[in-house]
Order: sequence, then structure tokens, then C-alpha cells
Amino acid sequence: MAEIVRHPKALSVSPLKSSAPAGAALAFLGINRGMPIFHGSQGCTAFAKVFFVRHFREPVPLQTTAMDQVATVMNADDNVVQALATVCGKSKPALVGLATTALSETQGTDIHRLVKDFRSRYPQYDHIPVAAVNTPDFTGCLETGYAAAVKGMLEATVPTTAGTGIVGRRPRQINLLLGSHLTPGDVEAIKEWVELFNLRPVAVPDLADSLDGHLIPEDTTPVTLGGTPVSELPTLGEARATIVVGRSLNAAADVLASRTGVPDHRFDGLVGLEACDRFTALLAEIAGVPVPEKLERHRAQLQDAMVDTHFMTGLRRVAIAADADLLLQLATLVHGMGSEIVAAVAPVKAPCLADLPATQAHIGDLEDLEDLARAGQAELIIANSHAAATAERLGVPLLRAGMPQYDLVGGYCKTWVGYRGTRQALFDLANLVLQHHESIAPHRSRYNLRNDPAPAAAAAGGH
Repeated sequence: MAEIVRHPKALSVSPLKSSAPAGAALAFLGINRGMPIFHGSQGCTAFAKVFFVRHFREPVPLQTTAMDQVATVMNADDNVVQALATVCGKSKPALVGLATTALSETQGTDIHRLVKDFRSRYPQYDHIPVAAVNTPDFTGCLETGYAAAVKGMLEATVPTTAGTGIVGRRPRQINLLLGSHLTPGDVEAIKEWVELFNLRPVAVPDLADSLDGHLIPEDTTPVTLGGTPVSELPTLGEARATIVVGRSLNAAADVLASRTGVPDHRFDGLVGLEACDRFTALLAEIAGVPVPEKLERHRAQLQDAMVDTHFMTGLRRVAIAADADLLLQLATLVHGMGSEIVAAVAPVKAPCLADLPATQAHIGDLEDLEDLARAGQAELIIANSHAAATAERLGVPLLRAGMPQYDLVGGYCKTWVGYRGTRQALFDLANLVLQHHESIAPHRSRYNLRNDPAPAAAAAGGH
């Protein structure tokens, strides 16, 4: 088990954490005709909107209750009720996701009471479910906000049917609860994986259908276009099984299991040969069919890639910074290929960090990552685009993973999961090492003087 180490500092330097409200909005954006609303100032919403637009390079619907100075000091309850009424009346969403911010949480807003007030004052909108979640910026991160939103939308839309005998009424339906560490490309790959066994996946949320980057006939749309239809959510209790990917969704999975009685199967991730084999075997067992030849070939291709790349990944010193689920997935992958995790940094504490294949798991920021990577002589960094400057100062390559990726086109839709996704991830890792072979110690050439002044001094007779 990894020792969890916290770095007490007065402030965050080069922050790693993305806010919990942004994570909640991400989950709501995976619902068809969904509308996320932040209960906070306009600046809180504008920041999250820019965050998503830079990452996905797509317009993102996001509304705010627009708390101003007077509402902050006196009372902002009416802002929430009016915002809900305005959004429901003008945009006509299929679901509204209401997330708090640090401002409203500090004020002490009872968000669930305000939803009840809205229902009593505007009964004409009773057909529109509202999922209210507490996601203050000062605690948690994108992953925890996302998980809270998934749990909230299940509580708002899934009826209690456990014990009614409807489990399995849709024998080909498989519920998929998918974590925030999965890209739209990952979600699409998982759905296709399930469909290979002639099963029908219902992903919650379905970012592959809403944020995969596709042109639409409309110039603009006030709500999300694509995603999980809200009409599918009440049917989750009729499915054959539920598959959960990401340990952060355990609380949401518990809610779904207790309400529906549908058996679930939980995975930390779907990257690497072992996880892929387990997932494939589970689908074959549920469907009662043999593994398709296509998957057998993909598995053989991954095995060959593991042989081809182990020269570049074996004994490689790697530093990783990400939210807990993604950190565990990435660390498991590179450790399984023979690399040593010299630095593992997460923004907030999570139970799964204890299972990292590393000596220690650090709770900190990108400054901590840089210090640990330098002390551990890291040869490769895996983190989001905010770590580009860190990697440049250390003189090592950066493999971009997680959010945001604002300096890489298409990073949001990269596929990491499955046999093919794992294969490509190994190729990307190996190619980074090959491209920087001369600048990575101990292979640094004394004639490669551009990145290291020490060999230049030695070549000139200096000390």
C-alpha cells in the first residue's frame, strides 16, 4: 500500500486541481438536452465555460444564478428560483443540473430546499427533473464534483424498483456508470466493446455522444446536443447488469444498486491487459457467447506492442499528476510495463490512492510534482497541459493526460481504454522516450550541449 503524504502549504503553487463545480457540469453535459447551472457569481461560470471550451474546442451551454454583491451579503435564494424558472421556460431542457460554488456554500445556501421552493412556485415545470449537488470549490476536485453530479442525477431520475421483479426485463441492456477520467473517445470505445457482444449499452453520462466534437446543423443550441436521453434513466432498473468504471463512482453505484437491485461489477479502469481481459470475460459471461475473433486479434496486437515497447518502458522513472482515478489507471499501466513511479501527485485525498503501485502518494500541486520528479530523477512526466512548463524546466518529455489539454488538438477524444487504446498509449510512451533519448539521463551525450550546461563546461575544461 502506498503511504499518503500531504503537503501543508499556505497556498497552491502551479495548481493541479480543477474545481468541483466544473466536474459537476461535465457530468451534466453528458445528458441529452441537459443544462448545468452554477449557483454563484458570473465569474465562476465564465471560468468553467472557458475551461471547457479550451479543452473540447466546442461551445458549451452553462448558466449561472449571477450572485452580485447585494445577493451575496443579503440573500441569494430568489436568484436560484428565478434562474431555474428562466432556464426551464426559455431553454426547455430535459434535465437541469444545479451545482453550488464556494461563494454560495460560504453563504450557507440550502440548495435542496430551494429546489422545493421552485417546485411549489412553478408547478408547470414539474416534468423537468432538477439534480441539485453541493460542490464547493474549496473542497474536492473535478473528479469529486463529477461523482456527486452522477449520484445526484440518479437520485433525481431513477425510481426505487428493487424487489419488484423487473431486473433483467431488458436482458440485453447493460448500464455503464463512467468516471470523469474517461475521455469521449474512451466512452465510445467502451460502448462499441459492449456492442460486440450483441448487448445494448446505456452510458451515464454519455460524453461520447455530446462532447465528441461533431458538426451540427444548428448554429447554436441552448442545451446539450447528444448524451444520455433522460427517458433512459428510469429504465436502468430493468437492465441485466451495471458496470462501473472508476472508484470515485462507488457512492453513485451504491445508490443505483439500492434503488434497482441490478447487480453491478466495478472496475478501477479499463487500461492494461489484465483489466481488459476481465472486462471481456465479464461481457462474454453476461451475453453467454464466446469472445469475438476481433477482440482476440486486438488482444494479440496489444501483446505484441508490449513486447515491442518494453525496451523503452522498462526501468523508466516516471512522475504522474492527476485526479485519483486517472492517477491509479496511469500508474497501473506504466508500472505493469516495468516503470518505476518516482512521483505520484493527486489534488485531493481519495481511498484508491492507497492502492497505487508506488511507495508514496502525495496530495499537492504541480510544484510538488516538480520537486519530487527532480529528486527522483524522473525521465518522463504524465499530466495535463498545465505541467508543460514543469516538464520543460526538468528537461523531460510530457505525455498529456487528463484535463485540461489546451495545447494539444484532439487530446479530449484520445482513446486510452481497451486493447487498442492501451496499445496506442504504449506506443505514445515509447515514442516520447525515443524522441528524447539523448536528453534523458543516463544516455545524455556529452556532445548534446543544448539542454544541459554541465557537459558544455566539462567539454571546455571547466568544473
